[in-house]
Amino acid sequence: MQAPSVGGVMLPRGNGETVRLSRGASLTDFAEKINANPASLVAVMMNLGEMVTATQSVSDETLQLLAGEMNYTVQIVSPEEEDRELLESFDIEFGEDEGGEEFLVARPPVVTVMGHVDHGKTRLLDAIRKTNVVAGEAGGITQHIGAYQVSTEVNNEERRITFIDTPGHEAFTAMRARGAKSTDIAILVVAANDGVMPQTIEALNHAKAADVPIVVAVNKIDVEGADPTKVRGQLTEYGLVAEEYGGDTMFVDISAKQGLNIENLLEAVVLTADAALDLRANPEQDAQGIAIESHLDRGRGAVSTVLVQRGTLRIGDTMVVGDAYGRVRAMLDDKGNNVDEATPSTPVLVLGLTNVPGAGDNFLVVDEDRTARQIAEKRAARERNAAFAKRTRRVSLEDLDKVLKAGEVQQLNLIIKGDASGSVEALESSLLQLDVGEEVDIRVLHRGVGAVTESDIDLATGSDAIVIGFNVRAAGRATQMAEREGVDVRYYSVIYQAIEEIEAALKGMLKPEYEEVELGTAEIREVFRSSKLGNIAGVLIRSGEVRRNTKARLIRDGKVVAENLTIEGLRRFKDDVTEIREGFEGGINLGNFNDIKVDDVIATYEMREKPRG
Repeated sequence: MQAPSVGGVMLPRGNGETVRLSRGASLTDFAEKINANPASLVAVMMNLGEMVTATQSVSDETLQLLAGEMNYTVQIVSPEEEDRELLESFDIEFGEDEGGEEFLVARPPVVTVMGHVDHGKTRLLDAIRKTNVVAGEAGGITQHIGAYQVSTEVNNEERRITFIDTPGHEAFTAMRARGAKSTDIAILVVAANDGVMPQTIEALNHAKAADVPIVVAVNKIDVEGADPTKVRGQLTEYGLVAEEYGGDTMFVDISAKQGLNIENLLEAVVLTADAALDLRANPEQDAQGIAIESHLDRGRGAVSTVLVQRGTLRIGDTMVVGDAYGRVRAMLDDKGNNVDEATPSTPVLVLGLTNVPGAGDNFLVVDEDRTARQIAEKRAARERNAAFAKRTRRVSLEDLDKVLKAGEVQQLNLIIKGDASGSVEALESSLLQLDVGEEVDIRVLHRGVGAVTESDIDLATGSDAIVIGFNVRAAGRATQMAEREGVDVRYYSVIYQAIEEIEAALKGMLKPEYEEVELGTAEIREVFRSSKLGNIAGVLIRSGEVRRNTKARLIRDGKVVAENLTIEGLRRFKDDVTEIREGFEGGINLGNFNDIKVDDVIATYEMREKPRG
């Protein structure tokens, strides 16, 4: 039914019905669901103090505000649910093995190595794979996810294990969370000399949230001060009780550096998998899985490391990975060898995608290229809308005038390019969390994988943006173009450094804050009258020093009677001076202000710029 509402605007009134909308929906999307005119919703938003256009992506809060005003309930559909509905519209089931029990075949466990930075995760993987990963890493920090498969012998039977290597730095929390969700077992690496650290607990919480069994690798047992028993005691507080203490968690004391007990750790993983999990998948269906990491390769285009979770991925298959799609042109295993197919729990590097998908995006094989393109395009549009809604600054009518005045809200525009999608995403989320006050806003105009290109410089020129290259450099004539246009391009290889420098730049954009600093006080002992200069105070300087041209206030009987005065004249006997120090006498002229009496106090001060914390 139609009924007048806010400000006399005609619009439908609900009876508390629930309207389902996706993240980043516009007023037009909402209007379609309730058979309303989008223009009337714009008018309602204006009455509520928000300037929103009909087609602009708006935040979840804005949609809920509007719905509440019109007696509707808005349910924001989660990205996972949205994706499931999208795939159902193409008759695709994601995340389920097809067929009955007879089609299921045992698969290797997928293991994530987690733990505090510097506790030896990379060195452990290094020892397992007998290849040196650490040497190529900036600052010794793993910059993005990789996946590797190894073999071990348990009870005279060869068993394979797939390892996902998740980064340890806290900025990569989102990626690590995804790593845990794509995994069967977590190895928690704890240094025997350091014990449990904040990121150890964070990693443990991710593993618990993903509901995966945990094997604890107590590393660095060869280091001075190592105390493996202390680690077992500390982890008992977090619910991980060692088998030798009557619990069900396997603890293995290792030295990744010396290569000690690595085989025992692999055996513990296999035994934990056999005891706690039923690891089987159908290798005969269309492949499905998850993208672990992706990047742009100069010679091969977009490449993505994918982990097959069910089905078998073959060369020639048409696949969709997040908002990228394409036909599998080639596949490489973790040693760089060409392979024709990848069975469940096998990680492979896939070539042939249209663009670079995100870390953690799911992938699936479809029958037709057209279907793949449609799914990818719908996912891309959804992501774009959600990003626009997140970026929108909420500006109410009250402060619209302030915002429009140049310089009231400063904005630092950034363009982020990196070597891999996970790194770019982690850097972007870290930068967007920087908070140096309401006056300065940070906005990521564009992010992408690959070298800094001329089109990036073009975009930066038009929007006064700073370009950040993370583990990438400028390609072609981009460097000369940046110099010519005066675009600031910064290159980083360690994430901390990028965050620190951008934070410093943000603080530099803040308007200076001033604080008042008292300089000196003068007590009036006598008042001289001058026909030319007005009243002159004969004073004794009680504290500090009084300088000419500084600000002053007049205090009488402990109360301020005049503010914002200026010391216009300062004399010692018959000489004009610039300052008089404590304990000396002199004459002060306060310009046009003549209401001075004996025993008044003149307090002088100056405003100094306050350094930002």
